[in-house]
Amino acid sequence: MQSLWMIAASFLFACMGLCVKLAAEAGFSAAEIVFYRCAIALVLMTVMVRLRGVSLRTSHWSFQLQRGVSGFLALTLYFWAITMLPLATAVTLNYTAPIFLALLLMALSGVRLTSGMTLALGMGLAGVGFLLQPSFAAEQWFGGLVGLTSGMLAALAYYNVRELGALGEPETRTVFYFSLLSTVGSLVWLAFSEMHMPTGDNILILLGVGGFATLAQLAMTRAYARGKTLLSANLAYSTVVFASLFGVLFWGEHLGWPEALGILLVVLSGIAASRFSRASPAEQD
Repeated sequence: MQSLWMIAASFLFACMGLCVKLAAEAGFSAAEIVFYRCAIALVLMTVMVRLRGVSLRTSHWSFQLQRGVSGFLALTLYFWAITMLPLATAVTLNYTAPIFLALLLMALSGVRLTSGMTLALGMGLAGVGFLLQPSFAAEQWFGGLVGLTSGMLAALAYYNVRELGALGEPETRTVFYFSLLSTVGSLVWLAFSEMHMPTGDNILILLGVGGFATLAQLAMTRAYARGKTLLSANLAYSTVVFASLFGVLFWGEHLGWPEALGILLVVLSGIAASRFSRASPAEQD
């Protein structure tokens, strides 16, 4: 099933997150990390496009621009939210994207959600909540709005990925244009931030941010383009599971019963989504 590419994407996104955390600990700002993520991805995608002989000509500039701009803005707002909110809160708000994606599909594509799929999506979001145990203070309303907006824009990016896949756009071309637009946008952001030169100790970390991000984008694009959209969106919650396991392995973090319950809910939501998406005529492979 093509949607299972989202499992690979989730693991790679978690690896990227691991490198992002290491880069932040090394003293790099959010603007710098976003720039290196996008610039390295652009270099890798340029090489991949050349090797595969993929033409960069496209007849679907509207969707490519919408995907690139919405994806970059979602990434930027996500990093901004992290600077204003506890990390758990920012991540949880960003993971509202599948809920907004479901609403977009109903509004723009006429997709009908079954009660089973709605339950699966809600179960996955509840699992994320148990895993991250977010807290939200009243004075953090602006940061909360920024984080929520990042989730909305991410949903719009995923919707455009789905449409580009339906139009026959190759995954490499879509990820290339996203990387290009994001690099340009991150340069603008970086112009207003301090820049640190990477050293031998942290070059591999920054390469990991861009490299894992590129591979994750390719796997995610294939999942949305060729798989069942809502199933792929639900499986994206597994990023939180992988990230939690990395926390145990690399930082000695211990999972209590809420985190264990969260992992269980995420796994069950993926199983439920797989079953209900097969039974639903709304989405077919």
